Amino acid sequence: MEQFVMSTKVYMGSSCLDKIKELPVEKAYIICDPFMAQSGKVNMITDLLTEKGSSFEVFSEVVPDPTIEVVSKAIGRMQCFGPDAVIALGGGSAIDTAKAASSIYTRMGNEKLYLIAVPTTSGTGSEVTNFSVISDPQAQAKYPLRSDRMVPDAAFLDPRFTVSVPPHITADTGMDVLTHALEAYVSTNAGDFTDACAEKAVRLVWNYLARTVEEGSDMEARTRMHNASCLAGVAFNGASLGLCHSMAHALGARFHIPHGRSNAILLPHVISYNAGLEEPGEYPACGRYVEIANMLGIAAGTEKATVHGLVRHIRNLMNKIRIPQQITDLNVDRDEFLQAVEEMAEKALHDNCTLTNPRVPTEADIAGLYRKLCKGGF
Repeated sequence: MEQFVMSTKVYMGSSCLDKIKELPVEKAYIICDPFMAQSGKVNMITDLLTEKGSSFEVFSEVVPDPTIEVVSKAIGRMQCFGPDAVIALGGGSAIDTAKAASSIYTRMGNEKLYLIAVPTTSGTGSEVTNFSVISDPQAQAKYPLRSDRMVPDAAFLDPRFTVSVPPHITADTGMDVLTHALEAYVSTNAGDFTDACAEKAVRLVWNYLARTVEEGSDMEARTRMHNASCLAGVAFNGASLGLCHSMAHALGARFHIPHGRSNAILLPHVISYNAGLEEPGEYPACGRYVEIANMLGIAAGTEKATVHGLVRHIRNLMNKIRIPQQITDLNVDRDEFLQAVEEMAEKALHDNCTLTNPRVPTEADIAGLYRKLCKGGF
């Protein structure tokens, strides 16, 4: 049996936030990062809550790669405030913090909270998923959590929040969207419904990411990328992800590289590995990548040649939006990186995302893929 569940109500457009006044929110706990509070962007929500007559409290201590400590602090403040709703405002870090904190708060014996996500970057798709990634800096590890308790009840895709996102972050998060969609499409859990969302997300990224990076005030491009991010989230919430994300989790935790950028530099190598481009014989994922390539107008004489073309076009897109393709271009010491390869490979192998990768990897396979990120060989 297959199933496709979409329990989040998604509101879209530059006036969608007004809908908050109609939702069952009387006591809102807003979770965001310091910039959202200091820049006044949080006021776009608090003003609506004031009009509605609802009380609120703002927790603005979210950090990139949210930690166990920050989640615990948020829960402590929630215990004092006693909210009936949590509103996450920000990128993946804010939304993941809110999802984890809300879930744990409810498990502590409190009433279930109405969870709202307002993404301010077009990247994670976290506003419609049951995933949350929490970091443990001491262990240099990221833990992907998954629970239906963490699926937001409502999501607001307001492109106005994304206009001020700098080009390099727009590029990183956009490549995260592409990775989500491609990994969902080749996942062992993929189905017709997740495929439809993944295909549309890939098309939108292909057509609008470079345009969004080059002209951040282009509202049509911003809107399309915001939609693409959400669609990719719907796709991987149903189909899960794959090896690229597993490796990105370990890489990001060890060297503090932004998640989208980690995915981007790994993606061409993981596609090549999954499709078996450097090996004899056919691999099931190869045909799936061919379907995506053909959808984008990429074709060659054989299936493997077509996937080579897809990889080449992805690298061209990365060059266009100025994403480096080697680990040594990211201020990471080559020797330190190579020393960490075995440990990262072990963590990636046991990451939950690896379970639905279309090709079953060994730890040695993963270590070999990591080494391909270095200049000068491998």
